[in-house]
Amino acid sequence: MRLVYLSPVPWASFAQRPQKFVRWFHERTGGDVLWLEPYPSRFPCLSDFRKIGVSDKTESNLGESWLRVLKPHALPIEPLPGSGLINKQLYWSGLLKSVADFARDQEVLVVIGKPTTLALQVMRLLKDHPSVYDAMDDFPTFFSGMSRASMARRELQIGSSAHAVLASSTKLRKKWELHNLNVSFVPNGLDAALLPPARTIPVSSGPKTFGYLGTVGAWFDWQWMIQLAKACPQDTVHIVGPVFAPCNEKLPENLKLSPPCSHKDALQAMLTFDVAVIPFLKNDLTSSVDPIKYYEYRALGLPIISTSFGEMAYRGEQDGVFLCDDPQQLDLAINKTMNHCASAEVITHFKNENDWHARFDASVISSLYAPQKSL
Repeated sequence: MRLVYLSPVPWASFAQRPQKFVRWFHERTGGDVLWLEPYPSRFPCLSDFRKIGVSDKTESNLGESWLRVLKPHALPIEPLPGSGLINKQLYWSGLLKSVADFARDQEVLVVIGKPTTLALQVMRLLKDHPSVYDAMDDFPTFFSGMSRASMARRELQIGSSAHAVLASSTKLRKKWELHNLNVSFVPNGLDAALLPPARTIPVSSGPKTFGYLGTVGAWFDWQWMIQLAKACPQDTVHIVGPVFAPCNEKLPENLKLSPPCSHKDALQAMLTFDVAVIPFLKNDLTSSVDPIKYYEYRALGLPIISTSFGEMAYRGEQDGVFLCDDPQQLDLAINKTMNHCASAEVITHFKNENDWHARFDASVISSLYAPQKSL
């Protein structure tokens, strides 16, 4: 069986759910994969120009023989009626032919990671093959105005007509159960094979490093992070990752920024943290988010201080997780981390339970293909 995957992120970006799914599929089936990169699916806005020169590319294309990556070109006019016809005429006819050639005389699974007009065209082209919408975010909340309404319509078309929907958070599961009878709750996870040995020692009583690893976007709570740095002047607050939404005020001297790195290096960077943090704003944008970094932090034995956004709101009783929405209450959360020390047994169980392979093996996806027994 083969896979056509329309991704919300570039292949060479920091490895996330899309890349992990594709590798899982190939390992389970031995099938080839056609990966379609994302393209602009809304009108340009001012924030796009701020991202010029900022890259989230961290991985190299290893040239896997089973993988073909195609980059669609498009005019950024998708909210407009007829935009699909225009882009198909100008840019997509050759790409759609490549998709058709890839699928010819083959069993193919179509997975949509981002609800775009091109995704709709691919679903129609391969209508005789099973399709899955992997709902990783509440995509319309990332847009505004006409772009938001257009995205909501496209997403509903795709999610309601797909053979199955995977929902990465509780809110997304509830949303899609209203529109599709075959919805699986598939939270995010971790790649246990990549993880270095976890730390199983208590947090130091001396100078500490509070760390965040990931993208700094519109969802990032800079004020929370600044307050943390001010509350702990003797400690280091470290942000590792691309900054697409920079802070508009002077940062404290003990708040350090580092550029994005490969997934392997990122995991090593996490081990330099004494306490991991996830300072996301609580709003529509984050209400459906299940952060992958939560799984990696916990699998490395790190205590976590997080705001109670999205799926994190359900984790206040989890081992080593301390929720704090009010920056003025950070001292209490910090003190709680001092008494945390994850056991090797708890960490091993957590890794096994939340590995990407376990996630996808347990999903409805497994019923849509015949696994290759030898893999």
